[in-house]
Amino acid sequence: MIYWNYECSGWEESHMADVYKQSFKQNYTNNIELSIFNCGLERCAPGQTWGPGIRDHYLIHLVVSGKGTFEVGGHMFEVVPGDLFFARPSQLIRYTADEQQPWEYSWVGFNGACAHKLAAQLPFTDERPVHHTSDPEGMRTALTNIYSSRGLQPQDEAAMVARVKDYKAGFVTSDANLSPDMTLEQVVALKEQYGHSTMPVTDDGSAHGKLLGIVTERDYRLSRMSMDEKVADFMTPREKLVVAPDGTSLKAANDIIWDHKLNSLPIVDADDHLVALVFRKDYDSHKSNPDELLDAHKRYMVGAGINSRDYAERVPALVEAGADVLCIDSSEGYSDWQKMTIEWVREHYGNDVKIGAGNVVDAEGFRFLADAGADFVKIGIGGGSICITRETKGIGRGQATATIEVAKARDEYFRETGIYVPICSDGGIVYDHHISLALAMGADFVMLGRYFARFDESPSAKVMVNGTYMKEYWGEGSARARNWGRYDLGGKKSLSFEEGVDSYVPYAGSLKDNMAITLLKLKSTMCNCGALTIPEFQDKAKLTLVSATSIVEGGAHDVLLKDKAPYASNTR
Repeated sequence: MIYWNYECSGWEESHMADVYKQSFKQNYTNNIELSIFNCGLERCAPGQTWGPGIRDHYLIHLVVSGKGTFEVGGHMFEVVPGDLFFARPSQLIRYTADEQQPWEYSWVGFNGACAHKLAAQLPFTDERPVHHTSDPEGMRTALTNIYSSRGLQPQDEAAMVARVKDYKAGFVTSDANLSPDMTLEQVVALKEQYGHSTMPVTDDGSAHGKLLGIVTERDYRLSRMSMDEKVADFMTPREKLVVAPDGTSLKAANDIIWDHKLNSLPIVDADDHLVALVFRKDYDSHKSNPDELLDAHKRYMVGAGINSRDYAERVPALVEAGADVLCIDSSEGYSDWQKMTIEWVREHYGNDVKIGAGNVVDAEGFRFLADAGADFVKIGIGGGSICITRETKGIGRGQATATIEVAKARDEYFRETGIYVPICSDGGIVYDHHISLALAMGADFVMLGRYFARFDESPSAKVMVNGTYMKEYWGEGSARARNWGRYDLGGKKSLSFEEGVDSYVPYAGSLKDNMAITLLKLKSTMCNCGALTIPEFQDKAKLTLVSATSIVEGGAHDVLLKDKAPYASNTR
């Protein structure tokens, strides 16, 4: 797992062609497999020197132009364009730009629990800390990509939204395309990058070029082919493809796929240019998931987080990418900043863009955001399993108390104005029955961070902890996430503090299997209360204050469980 800890050093994206720097000042060696410590590109002044000094992380420099010297272990090395020089932690080093031809270099620093394993695979030794690369441009591009991946910028988030919207669009614009002169090596690289096994071949390698063929996993075998073989030599050519004309309905396209036993169907225009692809798996997926939330174009509904700082830049990008719902992501929502954000969205998009706000914990906070124009309000401060806002600042409230009070305020607001503002219970969900409790207390829906973090589909790493598989899970206010834009009040970054923790949650397998069980439990609870809908459930469910003894009685007790250690009987 590679961990990014983002803290802007003041260089804007427009400066990437000149100079850029990114620093990550905290060391997570004990917790993180690989952590990017810093990265950048710099044009040095004549004779500019670093050191003599010692780094506490690994550091690789690529000399792009000019020259200089690198001193380590009592030896001096001349370094020229295309050279990489490598420094290890605790080595006394110094590097100096030439007086006449000062160098320009890119660099990346890294550490982490597995950093030494990566370092051992690099072509550097203590005797030879300088290595000349045969592909300096490729190496420079790789280092630039590291910088570009430093954090979630508005354009990055928009690209993620667009990718999700394209995934189930029915008619999918291909983002992994080939030209006939590309090689098998490039096919494999594109497959690894995009995860697609089906890639159209067009005359210019674009998504809408003239269709020449298609490449699937059935067209090549890595064990029997050379990586430099051309796509034109192993692709399925156009004349062997079944295609459909532009304007074909999705139903008709799926019928063609079924009749011809296809996995994918290219859609072409009158000039045989590729328009889109239709996939069998999308149809099958929809039939096996009839309750999936889709828009009018059969694409997944997508929500996106925004903040009260760069919304003027972020919101237009997200809306253009197809985001269906926006949510102001903040630990404390009762603020004029959120009101200003909502007002800006309404001014520019009217009621066409749905936006939620929060978090709040009382009726006053709810009314403030409802009056500001929020389409929904999130409830909860400090109730999340990885949130430490209450113990850090003394701000927050019990999740049950907050949910009940805000639900009452929501109903009163509806009676007064005729406007129903749904509320989301954000925090306190550990077990499935907590979802039932949150809904019974009045929540219209719930936030499930910990719940989803446990599954295969979560992007975090699966690790072994004390003989048990776990998934990494951390709070947005933790030092690992460094999402100070969500939590801090401005000022120096050095004054930022943590409001979340870095943790593990028990690994639970696949999302689909677990979600089915959770929904079954929820439905069973509702039936026990004689309710078929959530509003009916909220009306009929009876909430009772119970003792600690009652909670113990609610689980297995006074027995030795067969499939668990004795001490686990009270942990449920």
